[in-house]
Amino acid sequence: MSDQYTEANRRYWDGLVPIHFDSEFYNVAGFKAGKSTLKNVELQELGDVSRRSLLHLMCHFGLDALSWARKGATVTGVDFSGRAIDSARALASECGIDAAFIESDVYDLPGRLDGQFDIVFTSYGVLFWLPDVARWAQIVAHFLRPGGVFFMVEFHPLSGIFERDDGTVDLVVSRPYFTPDEPLRIEDDGSYADREAKLQHRVTYSWPHPLSEIVTALVDAGLRIDFLHEFPYTVEECFPSCAAQPDGTFRLTKHDGSVPLLYSIKATKPT
Repeated sequence: MSDQYTEANRRYWDGLVPIHFDSEFYNVAGFKAGKSTLKNVELQELGDVSRRSLLHLMCHFGLDALSWARKGATVTGVDFSGRAIDSARALASECGIDAAFIESDVYDLPGRLDGQFDIVFTSYGVLFWLPDVARWAQIVAHFLRPGGVFFMVEFHPLSGIFERDDGTVDLVVSRPYFTPDEPLRIEDDGSYADREAKLQHRVTYSWPHPLSEIVTALVDAGLRIDFLHEFPYTVEECFPSCAAQPDGTFRLTKHDGSVPLLYSIKATKPT
């Protein structure tokens, strides 16, 4: 699937790859030394992946995919950024990790990849970039073998409605919760990994999706929802009013516990 929105987003993410690769946020040096980039939520809720095939959709330059491979999964990572896939392949080779990486828009993947997987996985900041959640869910189901598991952990769509400027000390609504007729156009310097980064391509397009739309799409695609969990914390400092916790999570310093910041879904494809 290629249109003006996808191409603008692709240029943006191609530009982010070298910035993210060298950032303290991603800590590639730590990964090369053996550190895992996986968070407690996915480790605890997805569980043992050893000797299981795992498809990671929208994997960026592959750190999480390669971390799953280190835990024994047979991993295939997918991303629409050619620069990200090149970096993922180079990193896998340098670290001696056996994993496959495919450059593809998620909507085009059925024409570029054969087979089915024990696990389909995606995480942290991906659904916002997809215009059609129903089609995405159908592709997830397409690549799951009968009895296979889909697992996702994602920033809660409710948290996406609030202003994130550095000067905002309280929660102020600035974006829609429900999917608008036209995508959100955002123009900004920097990224979550490096606020001072200067980007050549600064314009992106995104689509908020309410939780009900996401769950319904997975059910309509034929998957059985095993659980939906919501959490009052997140995994990065998404608001100025967030404070780091000893366990590596971030919680709001105001309204703590009253706003969901993260959620996870586990679903199974019936046999």
